[in-house]
Amino acid sequence: MRGRLTPGLVALRMTGLAALALLLWNPAVTRPVPASARPLVLLDASLSMTGVGARWSAALDSARTAARGGVIWRFGSGVAAFDSAPPADGASDLAPALAAAAGRGGPVVIVTDGAIGDLANLPADLLARARVIALPRPPFADAFLADVAGPHRAQPGDTVSLRVTVGTAGERWTGARNATVAVLLGTRRVASQAVALPDSGTLSVDLALPVNRLPTGWSALDVRLTGVTDPEPRDDARRFVIDVTPEPAAVLLAAPPDWDARFLARALSDVARVPLRTFVQPEPGRWRDAGTLAPVSPEEVSRAVGAARLVVLAGDPARWRDVHPRGALLTWASGVGASGDWYVEPPLPSPIAGALAGIAWDSLPPVAAVSDLPRDSGASTVLQAALARRGAPHVIAVLRETSAGRRAAVGAAGLYRWDFRGGAAGQAYRSLVAGLVDWLLAGRGGSSEWAAPMAGDVANGLPVEWRWTGPGAPRDIAIRLDAGSGPARLDTLRFGAGGRAVLRLAPGAYRYALADGRGAGLVAVDEYSDEWRPAVGVLRSRPGGGAPARGTIDWRERGWLFLAALAAFAAEWAWRRRLGLP
Repeated sequence: MRGRLTPGLVALRMTGLAALALLLWNPAVTRPVPASARPLVLLDASLSMTGVGARWSAALDSARTAARGGVIWRFGSGVAAFDSAPPADGASDLAPALAAAAGRGGPVVIVTDGAIGDLANLPADLLARARVIALPRPPFADAFLADVAGPHRAQPGDTVSLRVTVGTAGERWTGARNATVAVLLGTRRVASQAVALPDSGTLSVDLALPVNRLPTGWSALDVRLTGVTDPEPRDDARRFVIDVTPEPAAVLLAAPPDWDARFLARALSDVARVPLRTFVQPEPGRWRDAGTLAPVSPEEVSRAVGAARLVVLAGDPARWRDVHPRGALLTWASGVGASGDWYVEPPLPSPIAGALAGIAWDSLPPVAAVSDLPRDSGASTVLQAALARRGAPHVIAVLRETSAGRRAAVGAAGLYRWDFRGGAAGQAYRSLVAGLVDWLLAGRGGSSEWAAPMAGDVANGLPVEWRWTGPGAPRDIAIRLDAGSGPARLDTLRFGAGGRAVLRLAPGAYRYALADGRGAGLVAVDEYSDEWRPAVGVLRSRPGGGAPARGTIDWRERGWLFLAALAAFAAEWAWRRRLGLP
């Protein structure tokens, strides 16, 4: 039989095997993309394309003409498929779209007003190859109100200090210099402050807002720059969301202040649904307000502690002996203990064990020091830690019911490392704080939210970001948003592994409510955007150039190779059958 094999059969077998080997290996081949390939047009869809003097209609026509049957993508705060709807993005970020276009291959055309916000992040070689069609806006002088900063929670009788940033941009400001920053609740003015506008740039002005002029609950204040006239009025106002509650505040006493107290204050402000006041004692016997560092008398601290629903004592226990809270108490002994690398073990059964479920305890950073808490038969042990993961564990967190109220104690320094690392470790830290606060305030209306907005108000065209503040691992939760006119919007907050979710909302003030009563509040989206302000164009029209674009093709994309392998094996089989070979 072997003698009847012919060179033709061998050639067919080798051809089929070679084609099959190329298909299995599948090497990629780089080749120049012909200039006749269909272009990809990147169309700027940021809000500046509909600002003063913008030419959105001309940009649409230019994009359609440049495409010549190709593809058009919109870019701004993200990358999206083409549609002719007016621009709605609050940023002009070109880098993501340019990177995606490079992977596609072919000629690239950019249609923009030239005001790109991420020029420093653009790959120079990719930008050099792209053709740019710039439709710049004409210069104009503009006065604006850029930002409002201040506390978002207050009590009746307080005076809130708002820091307002105003400025001018574009051409030299020749309009009225004397303006007024007014705070409006609906149509009623509740505070105002005179301000002298600069020739260019920004300045900040502090404005005192008496809280007794505001209603109890959530309010969206309109902070507006008045007394000036400019071509762009949409950047002359910002919203500021504030919650006025008559409930006693939570009080944090840090004696002495340290990193644990600092991170604990931030976490408490997120998870405790009452206003938080923080006092620090940098030296024994002398208290200061943590926000302003103004001296505070011991009598004022005692009054705040006596009225508080929740008192948190952080630092050295020796400095707390004269503090006698009436409500719930959390002690966080971060100033004493045996130092070393103490690793926290999985939680024991306790009233807050459910809030700590799903945490990867083996991946958490060690704490710096541990002060062993007494093992009380009447207390519930929450957490234990072992030095270098060896030896007998030490109790570092307990819960206790007393006749004076609920008490929780944490005896560990360096737990802030969890929050500092962020990600899953940061979520574990917040889950622990939220679980303790929930248990301490249970039955007294102090339950924490499961999700909260990252900021009470955001600029036009930017998403509203939410962070998970509830117990355990982040999970999706339904939300209802009511703008006060029209039907309410029902949506779902979908949290990623980092505990973040986003929603895109049109300008307005929205009262939100999470499913199952897991939180409620107010969030606002401004008409303001940085995109409305005049900006220098950093991209100018040019034909493009540089090295020709190159694309890649895999051997499996070559259909003839499959046909060659099939034909070679089929021909060999037919020839062998004709010769009588098996």
